[in-house]
Amino acid sequence: MTEKVYVIHENEEWTVHLFRRLDELGVPYEDWFTNAGSVDLTTDPPQGVFYNRMSASSHTRGHRFAPEMAEAKIAWLERHNRRVVNGSRALRLEVSKVNQYMALDAAGIQTPKTVAVSGKEQLLEAASVFEGESFITKHNRAGKGLGVRLFHSLEALEEYAGSDGFDESVDGITLLQQYIQAPEPFITRCEFVGGKFLYAVRVDTSEGFELCPADACRLEDISCPADGASETRPKFQVIEGFDDPIIAKYERFLKKNGIEVAGIEFIQNAGGELFTYDVNTNTNYNADAEGVAGTYGMLELAKYLERQRQTVPAFAK
Repeated sequence: MTEKVYVIHENEEWTVHLFRRLDELGVPYEDWFTNAGSVDLTTDPPQGVFYNRMSASSHTRGHRFAPEMAEAKIAWLERHNRRVVNGSRALRLEVSKVNQYMALDAAGIQTPKTVAVSGKEQLLEAASVFEGESFITKHNRAGKGLGVRLFHSLEALEEYAGSDGFDESVDGITLLQQYIQAPEPFITRCEFVGGKFLYAVRVDTSEGFELCPADACRLEDISCPADGASETRPKFQVIEGFDDPIIAKYERFLKKNGIEVAGIEFIQNAGGELFTYDVNTNTNYNADAEGVAGTYGMLELAKYLERQRQTVPAFAK
């Protein structure tokens, strides 16, 4: 069999571990770094399995139009019935939280109250629905916690919107979102490979919303005093034996939307209500947390891609 796994991406730091795992398993692959470039739409794509891990935060690395170029390639691949893991639907959800929330809502999964706003001048009027409540801003095309700020009043938002520090989403859409107050400063991220639950990781948010688990954006562990002593709490911890009804809902959501590889994040309030607020279709894994737990996302992903490669003739019609 000569078919390869083709990896569509724009961030070499986020593929090094996947390529290492593919090498370990002896899986033939090709690096489709996708930023600038071209695709001849009149030609046939090669045979193989094509894995899309394009990121919504590509513009922060100088790759402003990488998602659009990836979408062009994926449209070409899908037109020719090639096997695409995380295809065009997954990409549309990756680059738009509005699309994520509407898809989650359609699947009966609760999300925080959210208002999408285009134009800085419209922010204050739109935020009036949160009067008397705390709320956050975030970017519609985000990743890495882009644009996440907490406000306790409309006056604070007005000051921010009028300042030089106002940070607008690259697609021009700012989200105003209900602030969910968790009893403890952490969120939970559920990882899925092949549309099936792999593990859940607890992520400490006490120092902010830069939640990327990859080694390339590694954060230091957090020191926290306990009983007069100082102890270190890991930023990321795999939760042993995690089991919650939300897993089945997430798996149905992923299947309905053609997403095979994902990390989905949720937060719970003091009353135990669960709110899902982010779907990452180019998910990364934290090596330290996985080393403690003895489970490895990139290894499972590499195995999954190889299984798809072994059956690729069934898809190439």
